[in-house]
Amino acid sequence: MKRVFLGEFEEVVLLTVAILGENAYAVTVTQELERKTGRLVGFSSVHTTLQRMEQKGYLTSVMGGATAERGGRRKRFFVVTALGQKVLLEVKQVRDDLWNALPQSGFQLSKG
Repeated sequence: MKRVFLGEFEEVVLLTVAILGENAYAVTVTQELERKTGRLVGFSSVHTTLQRMEQKGYLTSVMGGATAERGGRRKRFFVVTALGQKVLLEVKQVRDDLWNALPQSGFQLSKG
């Protein structure tokens, strides 16, 4: 399989679905992204990204039951597929390789 490249937003959405597990649907993904990243995330951007990644085979979805709190509408829950897991691990490996290649003496990272 050729190397897959995810955009940063796709990567964090896919990771967030993995973190949320069986509670991952567009609203909870949006809320968790905002909480973890500290930045505003548009619901429509998350929804579009979830659909695009499902088309690519990185996610699969199932419809939950209708609830009164949602006016009888059903939630679409997302789960990371085996391919999605493989892609995440590949992206992590590339990032780890790059961080590990960073010269210790030439570049200092500090929190603050």
